[in-house]
Amino acid sequence: MKRIYVVRHGQTYINHYNKMQGWCDTPLTEPGIEGAEKAGEALKDVPFDIALSSDLKRASDTCEIIMKHNVNKDELQHLASPFFREQFYGYFEGLDSEMAWRMIGGSHGYATRQELFAHESIDTIKDWIKDADPYHDAENAEEYWARLDKGFKLISQLDGAENILLVTHGFTIRSLWYRYGDNIPLVPGPRNASITIMTMSAKGEIKIPSWNKMHL
Repeated sequence: MKRIYVVRHGQTYINHYNKMQGWCDTPLTEPGIEGAEKAGEALKDVPFDIALSSDLKRASDTCEIIMKHNVNKDELQHLASPFFREQFYGYFEGLDSEMAWRMIGGSHGYATRQELFAHESIDTIKDWIKDADPYHDAENAEEYWARLDKGFKLISQLDGAENILLVTHGFTIRSLWYRYGDNIPLVPGPRNASITIMTMSAKGEIKIPSWNKMHL
């Protein structure tokens, strides 16, 4: 049984300014660095066998900060992969979040992302993001999961790796809660530097147990 400690990256400037941040990237703020340090302290005694992250700098930097606290820091390797990137928002990248979510959900009767996440499935929301993008560059559900599933296939092939650190992104963690969680509410969503624990069986079955709620 593998145990995957999924951490959201620390706060960035775009998070601070409440803008859409998918594949676009900005540095961690001082509170973001502090949050990553706290996550590292919380996980320091977990003997990680490998550290994985999105290849976006905010996730990779958060991963490196967490690693330096770890009991296995001298042997721990870090693999950054595009498989674990955030949802790609296409045209909406960098826009004010509330404005972007209104553009995505407004034609369906939703003015805010909170309403969307409370009433619609993650996959429906992903499809609406692509539909609302005037260039249709944003990922829909099929495209998103095809990419992310490659990442979890990679994890399933890591022989001997039982404790795995994975640093990724907010909407991606929400997506994992929806797909694998035990009725975890999607609103308000994971905080920066929060920790969610997943399990993966030898057969590749993934679960987020109900006791995880204490870690959100």
